[in-house]
Amino acid sequence: MAIHSPSYSTASAVAKPGRAANIALWIVQGLLAAIFLFAGGLKLTLPAAQMDQMAQQANMPVAFLRFIGVCETLGAAGLILPGVFRVRTGLTPLAATGLVIIMIGATSFTAITGPIVLAVIPFVTGLLAAFVAYGRWRIRPLRAR
Repeated sequence: MAIHSPSYSTASAVAKPGRAANIALWIVQGLLAAIFLFAGGLKLTLPAAQMDQMAQQANMPVAFLRFIGVCETLGAAGLILPGVFRVRTGLTPLAATGLVIIMIGATSFTAITGPIVLAVIPFVTGLLAAFVAYGRWRIRPLRAR
């Protein structure tokens, strides 16, 4: 004999198929925003001596690393703020697409310069950003006010 609680119903999950996608997208957006805010903020706030050392290790100009930091920070903001404030919600898939482009570069650079196994991290991060870009563009777009 099956006991069903009146408060538990799978009908609500079936009735709103986009709800699960929306929740998944918000979780991934939050995680990506935290990752990119940390990475971008670090590139923007490190002292010049440490940035010089990082640039020498990466064989890239300091200005380019700072530029990537600005892009990552703005991308993190673009993943969250349009949806929270319901203003310019079309910027979220664009921000995610920009982060995909950054992750393509990071994956390529890591695969070329280091052990290929380390390229998995930016690759997966790029896939998650692509999921957000497609999800907020086609599957479950954010609604403006």
